[in-house]
Amino acid sequence: MRRYSSIFFTLGFVLLTACSRSPVPDRRAADAQALRDGEVAAFVKDWAGKDADRIASHYSDDGNLIIPNSPTMTGKDAIGKAMKDVLADPNWALALQPVQVEVSRGGDLGYTRGTYVLNATDPVSKRAVTEKGRFVAIFRKEADVSWKAIQDINNAESSSIGE
Repeated sequence: MRRYSSIFFTLGFVLLTACSRSPVPDRRAADAQALRDGEVAAFVKDWAGKDADRIASHYSDDGNLIIPNSPTMTGKDAIGKAMKDVLADPNWALALQPVQVEVSRGGDLGYTRGTYVLNATDPVSKRAVTEKGRFVAIFRKEADVSWKAIQDINNAESSSIGE
């Protein structure tokens, strides 16, 4: 009887250790670097360009873009349409400077935070203005493993009128 007890104990122990999960490695730093070098770099580059469709392609179908003095734009179609109007401004230029990129432990959400400098024409005075501000963009990993912006919010720190 004693022999059977030790066999059952050994089998139980083997089954328990075989079924236990090993800890999932923390890949946040590597995922953040991949997000920074991939989607965030392309996001920054395309915002600096004047192609509304490329800008809109970085947003999910349900993504929101919230910028100062404008209504919320929801979805890549609305963002693309609004950007076509904005990009018609000959003074328009945007420089984004990400300062932080983080990814969740689960690897499905990430964000970037940074600063921006926007040059544009003031619609009232018709003069060139420069706006400096901050942004936060939240990205979601889609089913095809691409990252898309789901929330992008910006707020101005200061603005100045050019000469």
